[in-house]
Amino acid sequence: MKIAIGADHGGFCLKEAIIEYFKEKGIEYKDFGCYSEESVDYAIYAKKVADAVAGGEFDKGILCCGTGIGISIAANKVKGIRAAVVTNEFCAEMTRRHNDANILAMGGRVISPEQAVKFTDIFLNTEFEGDRHIRRIAQITAIENGEDL
Repeated sequence: MKIAIGADHGGFCLKEAIIEYFKEKGIEYKDFGCYSEESVDYAIYAKKVADAVAGGEFDKGILCCGTGIGISIAANKVKGIRAAVVTNEFCAEMTRRHNDANILAMGGRVISPEQAVKFTDIFLNTEFEGDRHIRRIAQITAIENGEDL
């Protein structure tokens, strides 16, 4: 499994904690930045990670900003991306099981680094259930393609 990770200054602390988790678990990753708590624009990092995931270079992505909201909105503009903001373990699990999310988004001003690592672990180790959810993912793709439902 290869993971793309990125953050703005508001999510930098979460990104760093998650990278330590990757190192401990031997998970292959690429850090797309940012590399400090100096103010930067989240859309730049959202696009880098989303392009890498949508292009198939990476299996999944992790994005962090102050709330997880802005960076997920930006990532979701890239065709093929289903980025989901999570704030608890249940959401981290269900976004994989039911939504087949390929990018996890979290907020450094909303959750702790320890929570971010836990949610990342759940996200990376939960499989998509398929079944009735396949139809719903197809509907999301249809919307993305400008098709009628």
